[in-house]
Amino acid sequence: MNLRTLDLNLLLVFDAIYGERSISKAAHKLHLSQPTVSNALARLRERLQDPLFERSAQGMWPTPRAKKLADPIRQALNVLERGLRGDEAFDFARSDREFVIAVEDYGEAVILPGFIKWLAEVAPNIRIRIRPESSAQLKAELREGAVDLALDYFVLTESAYRNTCVLTETLLSLTRRDHPLVSERLTLELYLALPHVVLAAPSNARPMIDLALHKRGLQRRIAVRVPHFVSMPVIVQTTDMIGTVPRRMAYLYADNFRLKSHAVPLRIPQFPVYLIWHESVESDEGHQWFRNHLMEFCQRL
Repeated sequence: MNLRTLDLNLLLVFDAIYGERSISKAAHKLHLSQPTVSNALARLRERLQDPLFERSAQGMWPTPRAKKLADPIRQALNVLERGLRGDEAFDFARSDREFVIAVEDYGEAVILPGFIKWLAEVAPNIRIRIRPESSAQLKAELREGAVDLALDYFVLTESAYRNTCVLTETLLSLTRRDHPLVSERLTLELYLALPHVVLAAPSNARPMIDLALHKRGLQRRIAVRVPHFVSMPVIVQTTDMIGTVPRRMAYLYADNFRLKSHAVPLRIPQFPVYLIWHESVESDEGHQWFRNHLMEFCQRL
């Protein structure tokens, strides 16, 4: 397809239908009539030789081709919107801007729910899209504006990236409340004897607990490795295993899964959590407003 002959307004229509799963809702969002949106979709279908959306009980359901197109089109529109926005004042109470945040389990469970609750009260039309990758995997997208912010344990060292420590964490261990072997105090001897469920680390990384144990010539008994924190409390709740997670996450899981939290019987240093963005959005008023409030929220946790 020759991009020079494509009406780029059709991509706005595609993006709205994909997000709303409805022609009428897309028309309302774009401030267009429903026949206008239907006509635009028909033109795009003809250009791409694909139906793009099929009517279903769940609304306008995207075809495989549409699913492949959705992210590239959204990213391109984000870049265009950022470039055209210029220095205009950011009206957070009315803005329907979408912010894309890269967070893994910790940020998604501990930070974002409370922040999103606050955001819904003061800026109800702002949208958030979560990317589950680490900042290191998204450097190009942070630079290009397809991702606005990342929450991560590690900084991006290149000078074009801004890294701000928004909170510090330590670790707590979790067991089920009726664990037959664990009383109020968790000893190092018992900690080493119990089977552990752990978060699988990258091949080139080693968890700080294992580093601390290695210095003492010790190692824990790892029974299960999981790819995400979210399954750990379920496993701990239904077995005699122990799991060790960041402190704020441990409190959240202890409350929601009826678990008991314990201090880790080792000297574990605190570790930082960083908010990361690219210098290209440093003076973007909307980005400034969003990241400053996210930083303030993190510092209150």
